[in-house]
Amino acid sequence: MSLTEHAASAAIHARMLRNMLSWLDKAQAHADAQGQDSTELLGLRLAPDMLPFAQQVAIACEMAKITLARLAQLDLPAFTGSTDTLAGLRARVEAAIALVDGVSADQVAGRSTAEVVLPQRQGAPLHFTGETFLQQWALPNFFFHVTTTYALLRHAGVNLGKADYLGAV
Repeated sequence: MSLTEHAASAAIHARMLRNMLSWLDKAQAHADAQGQDSTELLGLRLAPDMLPFAQQVAIACEMAKITLARLAQLDLPAFTGSTDTLAGLRARVEAAIALVDGVSADQVAGRSTAEVVLPQRQGAPLHFTGETFLQQWALPNFFFHVTTTYALLRHAGVNLGKADYLGAV
C-alpha cells in the first residue's frame, strides 16, 4: 500500500473535522436537554492556563487550513464563523471542511520533499520538508486541539464515546 500526500493530509483532516461537527451537534443537544445556554460551553477549560473550548475548535480549523494551504501552495483564506456560539463554531468547521475538500490530490502530490516555510509570530520562520511539516508539526498540532475539544465536551458531560472520536469506520 502506498500512502499519498493527499490521504495523509486532506483525508485525515476532513474526517476529524466531520467528527467534530457531530460533537458540536451533541453538545447543543446536551445543553438543550439540561436547559442550559449552550454558550456556557464556549469558555470551558481543562486547566486555568489553557485556551477555552471555542478557541480549541477555532485552532483545529486553523490548523487544517494552514496545513492544506502550505502543502498545496495556496493563499491562506480568512474563515467565516464566529467563536461566540456553537452555530458559529459549526460554520467555522464547515468552512474548514470545504477548504480541505477543495484541495485535490494533484495539488499536494509530490509535496513530501518540497520545502515548506512556516512564518512565526516571533523569530525566524520554521523550515520543513512537506513530510516533516505534516508529521512533526501539522498533524500533532491539529490532533492536540481536536482531542482537547473532545475532552472538554466529555468533561462537560456531553454523551460522547470513543466511537464518536473515531467516527464511522
